[in-house]
Amino acid sequence: MHFYTYDGSFEGLLTVVFEAYDRQEWPTQIDPEGEAPAGIFATHHFVATDEAKAKRVWEGLGKKLSKAAWENVYKAYLWEQPGFEMLIFQFARLVFSSPLAGVEENFAEPCVQKMAQVGKQMHREKHRMEAFIRFQQTQDGLYVAPINPDFNVVPLIVPHFEKRYADQPWLIYDVRRQYGAYYDLQQVNLVSLEEAPKGLQKGQLSASILTDIEPLYQQLWQAYFDHVNIPERRNRKLHLRHMPKRYWKYLTEKKPRVQAHQPIQNKQVPTGLKRLNR
Repeated sequence: MHFYTYDGSFEGLLTVVFEAYDRQEWPTQIDPEGEAPAGIFATHHFVATDEAKAKRVWEGLGKKLSKAAWENVYKAYLWEQPGFEMLIFQFARLVFSSPLAGVEENFAEPCVQKMAQVGKQMHREKHRMEAFIRFQQTQDGLYVAPINPDFNVVPLIVPHFEKRYADQPWLIYDVRRQYGAYYDLQQVNLVSLEEAPKGLQKGQLSASILTDIEPLYQQLWQAYFDHVNIPERRNRKLHLRHMPKRYWKYLTEKKPRVQAHQPIQNKQVPTGLKRLNR
């Protein structure tokens, strides 16, 4: 048995693929460093990330896959479910062993089927996040949106918000994975919060860091949501299918009604941001 470990990055995983071919030792299991199980008869090999090797693997996949299937390899990495590393490796090995392009359509192969399923799951979660994100304006002019997606879709939703909200600074923060995308009117960086603002985990920032007018905007949005609702056509089952309940605490229209007239005291600016190299 051959257990490969890496630093947890996408480039590191692609380097594992390169090293496995170079060594001609196919992994039995691939895990981030420190998470590999002990095995009496297993050999452990840590692979250091090599940007050049990772680039060769990535470009090699791109030459033999459609754009959608190529992107699905990265989406499988962001999927983060148990065994995603071996899924990517098995798919890559199938691609490189095939003399012809179009291997992503060979659904007789289990890894091809799984990659297609992962692509659909990631697309659905990306679409939901683009629809369900609700920003809250802080006193320093930053628009903050806490999210808690099932999968790691922050890198996938950045282009949508960068294009749609190019005239305002914003932070979309994944409270489960403790990092987010910060746009400063010039570019987007992946960042972590040195200290999360109060209420971020629950989806509602503390009134002490919000603008005075933010509760009013939330109240107006809730009123709009109530008025467009047609009680006679209510279909709770359909509603839950399109808007699962696990997202509700991050949706303004699903929160307790905001009282816009409450005074705001002890004003503070949001905590600092720490840039991530992801």
